[in-house]
Amino acid sequence: MADKPTVIVVQKALDSAKKRKFVETVELAINLKDVDLSLPKNRIQEDIVLPKGRGKEVKIAVIGGGDLALKAKDVADLVITPEELGTLAGNKKQAKKIANDIDYFIAEAPLMAQVGKRLGTVLGPRGKMPKPIAPGADPAAMIEGLRKSVTIRTKDRMTFHAPVGTVEMSAEDIADNIELILKRVEAHLEKGRHNIASAYVKTTMGPSEKIL
Repeated sequence: MADKPTVIVVQKALDSAKKRKFVETVELAINLKDVDLSLPKNRIQEDIVLPKGRGKEVKIAVIGGGDLALKAKDVADLVITPEELGTLAGNKKQAKKIANDIDYFIAEAPLMAQVGKRLGTVLGPRGKMPKPIAPGADPAAMIEGLRKSVTIRTKDRMTFHAPVGTVEMSAEDIADNIELILKRVEAHLEKGRHNIASAYVKTTMGPSEKIL
């Protein structure tokens, strides 16, 4: 259960957001301090399964053939066979479109090197290199987890953002998601919360409200 102060701040952010013609995302912005992000070992990249989910559709693509492709057909948004992978590598425009449209990629473990070689320049900068899965494994559980996940990624920036829900979710559920992300970020930092300068929550187009 989220702390009441967090719930109050989230509710304020939701109440101050004007009604839009689309469902706004709720975002958490975290500002770090006293962390040298020029050193790769200090950078944070982690997939976090949110306790209350994203509140919106998260698209998953599976790269693989045989049994994996068959099992993925009914649970993934897109299945890319090894043959299609080669075609995609030669069509950068299409590869970029898919990379922007898909949130997470899963690839058959033996294909990981091939995916890196053919699509690494497209997927790498977007932080979307595939997660490996054993050939013929059932991807359903992995896909279900990723549909509720967000990726926190600092790169070399002291300020980074993560989606924590939508305006259609309750303040309590969004607060639960926020508190888990803050906890996981703290776990990566040498001084924990003391390395977080501040944290804010806001809707896509609404004003920021301070969490920390």
